[in-house]
Amino acid sequence: MGNETGKADFSNVQGGVESTAPDAPPKADFSNVQSQVGSTADRDTTYTVAAGDNLTKIAKHFYGDANAWKPIFDANRGQLSDPDRIRVGQVLKIPAKS
Repeated sequence: MGNETGKADFSNVQGGVESTAPDAPPKADFSNVQSQVGSTADRDTTYTVAAGDNLTKIAKHFYGDANAWKPIFDANRGQLSDPDRIRVGQVLKIPAKS
């Protein structure tokens, strides 16, 4: 141990890492990778209202924006007179995101 406190002294310890693996394969080249992320409402669809749903929650799910509820309300005016009164089991039209 060699110090007066009786505790091990690691102050002179040095570390280093070297690979013992044979030549590694070249790293993957992702420079030409392309990605496209689309809304779940890229085309008109329908949605069956579940317990706990409201138009803002449905808009968030389909459009990624809770404030985008009005197009859903407008598309369903034939069965909705109040955006705050949707019923479990109702099948709502979800227009494509514009």
